[in-house]
Amino acid sequence: MSTPLPLVLYGAAMAALEPLAPSLLRARARRGKEDPGRLSERLGRAGLPRPDGALVWLHGVSVGETTSLLPLVAALRTRRPDLTILVTCGTTTAAALLAQRLPEGVLHQFAPVDGPGAVRRFLDHWRPNAAVFVESELWPNLILAAKARGVRLALLSARMTAASANGWSQWPASARALVSAFDLIMPQDAATDERLSRLGGTNGPRLNLKLVGEPLPADMAELDRLRTALAGRTVVLAASTHPGEDALIANAVRNAAPGGVLILAPRHPERGPEIAAMLGGALRSQGEAMGPVYVADTLGELGLFFRLADIVVMGGSFVPGIGGHNPLEPARIGRPILTGRYVFNAADIYAEMFAEAAAIEAVNGTALTRHIRGLLDNPVIARRMGEAALAYANRQGAALDQALALLDPLLAP
Repeated sequence: MSTPLPLVLYGAAMAALEPLAPSLLRARARRGKEDPGRLSERLGRAGLPRPDGALVWLHGVSVGETTSLLPLVAALRTRRPDLTILVTCGTTTAAALLAQRLPEGVLHQFAPVDGPGAVRRFLDHWRPNAAVFVESELWPNLILAAKARGVRLALLSARMTAASANGWSQWPASARALVSAFDLIMPQDAATDERLSRLGGTNGPRLNLKLVGEPLPADMAELDRLRTALAGRTVVLAASTHPGEDALIANAVRNAAPGGVLILAPRHPERGPEIAAMLGGALRSQGEAMGPVYVADTLGELGLFFRLADIVVMGGSFVPGIGGHNPLEPARIGRPILTGRYVFNAADIYAEMFAEAAAIEAVNGTALTRHIRGLLDNPVIARRMGEAALAYANRQGAALDQALALLDPLLAP
């Protein structure tokens, strides 16, 4: 089948722009958006040798997607110890988290930019037998070049917004060429299932990798130390917050639990100093003592703070445009969960959790204050809510076994 003209033009445009990629990447590195020591990986030049034998390549762009790959990595290592596993990502934050949490022997690289030269160098070196993309990664040059080389492709936990689907519908032949390149597509929700089918995808059963996994790890000695420092004070954790949410949540906690501690873990840790200055908080990254507001501006410690918390408030949900974040991480640790109303990224999950009294929606700061106070005044209700959240999270594990069974034919020699 010939490549549709829009994709041909896209490839030509990216080839023309590719000579600018090194300077653009250096500019991004100066802003902290790229790792200056690993820019060559973004240009398709590998930083590691390729081991002999079969290799499966797993890709997620940022923290949420790459974290969702970790249970799949663990399961593949158990099920197929003969495979080399390569994990790629596109952000420095995701790379830092993977450096902490990938098992020994699993390789990590930054994904190449979608220029034909970078893609060719990447594929020439790594020669993957199969590639697994998660969520919404539809880079035309990368996908079509891999397909042309016989790489078997899977799109797991696929997510497509209405805006993306409407955009692709303007180029139906191009959309069909991309989605039909995948040997396996597992949408994460009903809306994505319908949108991908409309664009020409042949979808398998639904899977949301963010619903699968073990509880986040924690340093137990540090957990004991912080519990001692808290001396029994109430703890509310605001997890994965964005600009516009920090002051709203801090005000709600101050009104609902005046003697308590707010641990505030921003989605982007580099915002820590700004938040601490605004709220008069202490910075964990600077080793400062825990006070009424404690800004957890470190990576890889959310498991610690979920365990410290009496209540978890999920960020990304109190301002429009973010869409909410995955509530299964605190649910796996059995914590009562509060969220704002802007949760389109996790609407199906929250709808099920609301129905099971495993989470509560707070439509604004006033409602958030009321719900925090209500849970603190009624610890039995808070405990039952945490138990319901844990029960919901524990039911999601079977989906991974189904995904592995469907991936098996793609991983065959």
